[in-house]
Amino acid sequence: MKNGFFLFRFSADFGIILSMETLKNQLLEQPVSDLELALVENKKLHQEVTLLKEQLEWFKRQIFGKKSEKVVALADTGVMYLPGLEQYFLDDEGSNEISKKDPKEPKSRKKPIRDAKDAIKLPSDLPVKTIILYLTEEEKICKETGASLVKIGEDITCKLAYTPGSYFIKKIIRFKYAHPTQEENGVLSPELPPTIFPKCRADDSLLAEILVKKFADHLPLYRISEILFRDGIGISRKLLSQWVVYCGNALTPLYNEMVKQVLTSGNIFVDESPINVQVKSSVKKGFMWVIVGGNETNPPYRIYDFREDRKHENIFEILKDYKGVFHSDKYGAYVSMSKKGQVIWCPCWVHIRRYFFEAESGDPEFRAWVLRKIRYLYMLEKVAWNRSPEERIRIRLEKEAPIIDEIIKKITNRASVGNLLPKSKLSQAIHYFLGLVPCVKNYINHAYARLDNNVAERAVRPLAIGRKNWLFFGSVDAGQCGAVIFSLIQTCRGLGINSQEYLEDIFRRLLDHNASKLYELLPDQWLLRRHQPSK
Repeated sequence: MKNGFFLFRFSADFGIILSMETLKNQLLEQPVSDLELALVENKKLHQEVTLLKEQLEWFKRQIFGKKSEKVVALADTGVMYLPGLEQYFLDDEGSNEISKKDPKEPKSRKKPIRDAKDAIKLPSDLPVKTIILYLTEEEKICKETGASLVKIGEDITCKLAYTPGSYFIKKIIRFKYAHPTQEENGVLSPELPPTIFPKCRADDSLLAEILVKKFADHLPLYRISEILFRDGIGISRKLLSQWVVYCGNALTPLYNEMVKQVLTSGNIFVDESPINVQVKSSVKKGFMWVIVGGNETNPPYRIYDFREDRKHENIFEILKDYKGVFHSDKYGAYVSMSKKGQVIWCPCWVHIRRYFFEAESGDPEFRAWVLRKIRYLYMLEKVAWNRSPEERIRIRLEKEAPIIDEIIKKITNRASVGNLLPKSKLSQAIHYFLGLVPCVKNYINHAYARLDNNVAERAVRPLAIGRKNWLFFGSVDAGQCGAVIFSLIQTCRGLGINSQEYLEDIFRRLLDHNASKLYELLPDQWLLRRHQPSK
């Protein structure tokens, strides 16, 4: 009995022990599970807070901060080190170290720069309207002695003044001649001077002024109409619009010649920007494609091509005959263009830099390193562009290529770590760059290729200013004519040519000019021939 009781007691106690152990494990497992859930939730919330902080900082900078992307901070040592180019960045005493001022030293007041750059420059043939002020006869007598005052000199004060632009009627009188007895011979009279719009009541000078105000000064036609009305001239907005479209159509052959010159230049810069166009009773979004090219060293031509949408086929059609260096951002149409092997694509390093500049809260140390390396590239480019094309390529191969390789390696390693938030600015910057790795060094072997697409970016700015004023094109035809006029005027602007003077002269010569020598009327050739001495 004892043995049986012992076995029963042992079995019962052992069962209780097992039950207690199982319960203990369950009690221990439950807090561990909650802790894991809490850790996962905490990590998720931490990532969300980091992302929201990054977005908040970006919005604060957009509203209250500076829009400039300039980074003032230097390397940790305070010295920017560029191996092999120390001689170009030495200070006056031959040292490349940056001097550190004592914080206790009082700040010296900055003296204003007097270098005559802010002085008013006037043309030598500017009309002078003289106003003479005299003393009255009573004032010419001394009040104390009664003696007459004698003129001993004069004070001259010159001020630049303004009077509204004047309009006048150009009255052309043509005498008619006929045979005194033979009336059947008809009447003879001189031909009218050549003009782009023979039957229009507006002279070429007025048409040129309207186009300049519209596409250079960005005034909508209703404002131009109001300006004319203030001077007593009534021209409706509808009639002004018809004149603009006619001028755009008349200038299209010259525009086509400029496109031909750009596509044969071998080095172009491309960008696009949205612009609204009125279609029937609604307004839809169109796009203006901008192509800058011509002279490889300093491309003069700005081509604007209006399209009704942003489809990839547009850029394929525009550049179907182009073969050469091609600068742009990472828009999908340009990526597809580069994959065809027809062009040598040079992606824009400014866009790469901007992505990392905006990634402020992801990994500050890594971000600062990338921005510093990109700054080195631009400093080297500044030196390279002051050298011959051969020397420029040598500097790029020896100095810039190793920096780019270092950037690629560093960013690739950072991406492989895997602790990046998918929606963070830093993650976007890294993936943006990794998609461009095969092409980021393409510019190195082409002397006239550039590190960025800023030439095209600057050409988009006048368009952005314009659409904020005149808002949209009235029709698709108006958009195409506007692109033609915009191209010529903005090319003149880039070359420093007076657009009014150029258009007025071209209007009088275009219809009678030799079609095979149409390139002579392009803005850069027009400027060259204008400064050549007449034979």
